[in-house]
Amino acid sequence: MSHLRITNCHIHTFTADHVPRWYPHPLLTPFKAVPTLAKGLAVLLDLVGQERRADTVHRLYKFQETGRGVGQEEVFASILPFYPGDTRFVVLPMDMSQMGYGPVREDIAAQHDGLARLAAHPLYGPQVIPFATLVPGKLGAVAEFKRAIEDLGFRGLKLYPRLGYAPDHPQLMEEVYPYLAERNLPVLSHCARGGVAGRNLSAAEADWFTDPRAFIPVLEAFPELRVNLAHFGGLADWQAYVEEGIDPHDPQARTENWLAAILDLLRSGKYPGLYTDISYTVFNFTAFLPFLRVFLEDSRIAGKVLFGSDYYMTKQEQLSERAVCFGLRDALGEGLFRQIAETNPARWLGERAPGD
Repeated sequence: MSHLRITNCHIHTFTADHVPRWYPHPLLTPFKAVPTLAKGLAVLLDLVGQERRADTVHRLYKFQETGRGVGQEEVFASILPFYPGDTRFVVLPMDMSQMGYGPVREDIAAQHDGLARLAAHPLYGPQVIPFATLVPGKLGAVAEFKRAIEDLGFRGLKLYPRLGYAPDHPQLMEEVYPYLAERNLPVLSHCARGGVAGRNLSAAEADWFTDPRAFIPVLEAFPELRVNLAHFGGLADWQAYVEEGIDPHDPQARTENWLAAILDLLRSGKYPGLYTDISYTVFNFTAFLPFLRVFLEDSRIAGKVLFGSDYYMTKQEQLSERAVCFGLRDALGEGLFRQIAETNPARWLGERAPGD
């Protein structure tokens, strides 16, 4: 078998400097400032029999430790021991300044500049595929996005609708998607019920913006645009699919389960630019892997799934990046793993034509 070069299509290197001061709650600010407090609280909770809460706090501690007091270069370096030396990574920034949880230390322009320095690093640079991000409606957002593409050489766009905007926001439809289509650049959009959200949004509102069906107007208006709906619908919907099933006599059941909805969008053949990635979701390895393997037996699905991990969000999980990557490669076999980790990413990124 010829050499396989992996492309991880979904990682992050943003740091504590890019997270709002009071996120996720003002009362947790001391634990963010002194992460060892979280570690101590986890031990205390475990001693008094609160194992589940102890596990939650311990995950927060591990997550905080990665992004605190370091730059993007250090975060990126921390993922490299888990992968072969020529692996590439699509690095996705986040603009959380509009969430309603207070200011960030570094604005999105500074975050883009830090990512650009990482992409120009003499050792790490060839492994970095930087994406830009924006929050539509924010003053200067489109200009900053275009600066990242034109001046910094970024390779695509990251969207996060749970912050409080629809994928068919007029600014995206009129200024951003045509710009990307003209330059043959892809989009990645968060598509899971979990994750951060705007402070003033209800869970239902955040889900409405993030629902895979919300992207249908975009896919119909720009059929040439390559769109990755990340997380393959997300952990909660995979769990519901596995544990509760889908009522075959309820026509709404499949659209309301985001995993089933994405599968149906891909099988329809109506949206040639649609992709999805397995980031974070695949870390529920034992329960979900058999389902993923069966889904990939359908060529309409296999040609549209991308390997991604969601590092360093996955620092909260028990399995390491290396364990998941090797386990996935072993379970899927070399052919299918190559499809999702090498061939499909090259097509989504525009490096290969759809049939190549």
